[in-house]
Amino acid sequence: MIDRALEKEFPENEQNGESDSGSFNNSVADQQAVLETVARVKPKKNETKDKEKSFQLHDVFNLDNENRAEDTPTLIDRLDNVFIISNTKSKYPVLQLDLRLISDLVLVIVSATCGGIAFACAGQPVITGYLLAGSVIGPGGLSFVSEMVQVETVAQFGVIFLLFALGLEFSAAKLRVVRAVAVLGGLLQIFLFMCLCGIIASLCGGKPSEGVFVGVLLSMSSTAVVLKFLMEKNSINALHGQVTVGTLILQDCAVGLLFALLPVLGGTSGLLQGVASMTKSLVVLLSFLAILSILSRTCVPWFLKLMISLSSQSHELYQLAAVAFCLLVAWCSDKLGLSLELGSFAAGVMISTTDLAQHTLEQVEPIRNFFAALFLASIGMLIHVHFLWNHVDILLASVILVIIVKTIVITAVVKGFRYNNKTSLLVGMSLAQIGEFAFVLLSRASNLHLVEGKLYLLLLGTTALSLVTTPLLFKLIPAVVHLGVLLRWFSPDISQNEIGYKGEILRADSAKRIALMVQSSHDS
Repeated sequence: MIDRALEKEFPENEQNGESDSGSFNNSVADQQAVLETVARVKPKKNETKDKEKSFQLHDVFNLDNENRAEDTPTLIDRLDNVFIISNTKSKYPVLQLDLRLISDLVLVIVSATCGGIAFACAGQPVITGYLLAGSVIGPGGLSFVSEMVQVETVAQFGVIFLLFALGLEFSAAKLRVVRAVAVLGGLLQIFLFMCLCGIIASLCGGKPSEGVFVGVLLSMSSTAVVLKFLMEKNSINALHGQVTVGTLILQDCAVGLLFALLPVLGGTSGLLQGVASMTKSLVVLLSFLAILSILSRTCVPWFLKLMISLSSQSHELYQLAAVAFCLLVAWCSDKLGLSLELGSFAAGVMISTTDLAQHTLEQVEPIRNFFAALFLASIGMLIHVHFLWNHVDILLASVILVIIVKTIVITAVVKGFRYNNKTSLLVGMSLAQIGEFAFVLLSRASNLHLVEGKLYLLLLGTTALSLVTTPLLFKLIPAVVHLGVLLRWFSPDISQNEIGYKGEILRADSAKRIALMVQSSHDS
């Protein structure tokens, strides 16, 4: 009976490939694929050479040797893309392990832990330890991790959970005070950088489109790194923290629009087509947020209460449900052409409107911390140590220029919305780096031939170095504030959590006067 059941389930003459429209032969016949020559990689096995070869530390982490349990066949195409062969239509399901991914993850996690411990013992921010640990083991360092695409894909969960946690702590009442500077000021900042860099490129004999792209690149700040520092400093609820968070949210919302702008700058699409693409992205964004707003008032509270009742004995199910909800909303956002980051933040905001926001944050926080460390280490792996060392002079000059220009422009924009000097400068210094989205924008611009090779390497190195120097910049903030108080730029009696917006101060003063008038009338 078992044999007959197996024969019925797996007939010997079954041909899955012929009936599948996506199979090899049908794809070629329908001209849905292009044939090209590829090379199949086979590791060399020479016992005499292996015996004479001296021991190297790198060999411990190299899986392409005879001690490997099973060699995974790989292909390389003419563009030097490496593919691991895996047949998903095999007759019998076989458990397949990617030993390279396991090895790389072990290396990244262990090195990030060691780097964090070393910097914590030295009294320095652990984020710097994560970044430098990644740079040491990455392709630009000791090359223990040579292929970064898999590690970076897993590490992307760090950004997702960071923004999910930020959404859980989201307070509409607090951000409502800074919505003008966050939305209008954030857009004005992006526009100013685009115009400034476009004009400079034209005066220097370069392409204005290339200058505008550099302006777009410079206007982006690192959401993950800045949020990590604001959380460590307990500055999320401070006035400058609220303005910073609001500006970062605006930048994440604008990423989709900026991606639609790149083909226009690269000359692959016309101006009207680019405007239509940006308008479509804006309509999709507003529709997506409207649907999530309706769901947050109807389905989400019921779902969370159900999960609480089902996980009364153990919080495991509630934790899993919260993570699944975050990933589902982020996935839907990505499928609509928006960013994963925007979707994960929106998922957190949806839960923040319920009574279970704090409980959800406590459940997700350990997962967030782990993946955030993994993400920062993967960002460090993009840093090419040899390139930085060989061009340290021009890269340091460009990073210092970026920090100074971004601080001045952002401080001026915030000051233009009638915030005090201290808040304006703190926001400017907090956003004075180039964000991790710059790596994605650079890759897309390079494919569109929008930037040349040398400029690409310069921008890549400047972005990576600006992320490394961000912890140092946050370390300098207390000293700058103290110096500002000594020079009487800042008022010494203004605390971090005090709202410096003049309209709020006037309203508070008027409320006090009304209260005193009411009290005096009662006394009389």
